[in-house]
Amino acid sequence: MKLALGTAQFGLPYGIANNAGKVSQSEVAKILTRARESGIDLLDTAIAYGDSETSLGAVGVDGFKVVTKLPAEIDSDIDMWVAQHLNASLRRLGVDAVYGLLLHRSEQLLGPHGWTLANALLKLKAEGLVSKIGVSIYAPEELDAVTRICAIDMVQAPFNLFDQRLMTSGWLTRLHDAGIEVHVRSAFLQGLLLMPRHHVPEKFLPWSALFDRWHLWLADGHSTAVQACLAFVSHPMIDRVVVGIDSLVQLNEILHASATTPAVELPDLACNDTNLINPSKWHFQ
Repeated sequence: MKLALGTAQFGLPYGIANNAGKVSQSEVAKILTRARESGIDLLDTAIAYGDSETSLGAVGVDGFKVVTKLPAEIDSDIDMWVAQHLNASLRRLGVDAVYGLLLHRSEQLLGPHGWTLANALLKLKAEGLVSKIGVSIYAPEELDAVTRICAIDMVQAPFNLFDQRLMTSGWLTRLHDAGIEVHVRSAFLQGLLLMPRHHVPEKFLPWSALFDRWHLWLADGHSTAVQACLAFVSHPMIDRVVVGIDSLVQLNEILHASATTPAVELPDLACNDTNLINPSKWHFQ
């Protein structure tokens, strides 16, 4: 399993289980130093992640590949919009080029300016400012239309014990066979899968049976929650597992778990209800 460092918490108080708020500059420096030492060589960020890019640039990203994402709102002048945002990201990060440039939402390619946007991304790749272009998706079915419009090199998608759609849909195999780099995020479902049972918010009561099954399995002592979550996403067709970090302690815990994951039979927790597996819908009452 190749880990990548998710940096949303470096610019925002991100995640349902994040009680510490935005990561301080000094803590970012410690995290990046430890990440380098451990062999992590890819950082995942985005323009929408507050001042995450600025924080990374201030510390320095030497030795890391950087993947960033364009904003969700598109300007009418597509070529200028793409170029200006990428150039601003390069300045903030203190680099001349990035490894990956993703669209934050796949529907940006599906609107009236989709072909123009695809060509603008391909132009940046041809100019050497970006090595790989792609999309961040919320559901595998988005890829049906996206792959007809743009020759993407990279996909970032959610994948965890609850949200197994990338695999069950067949898209994980299709992407791998097409030579498209697959990065998965939300291995811990924003920390929800790591919470003690009594800390799971009441809004998740409709899925109590699923949480009960998960915590009963954990109670049997097969492995820790972190180990089990990482074991599930440790798949030969997945190129990177993006893990969000809000402290050096947390990074060390993940590194230890990834190196000591036992070979165990994981519980069947697959769920297709997007009200649970899509965090953008967690505002429901």
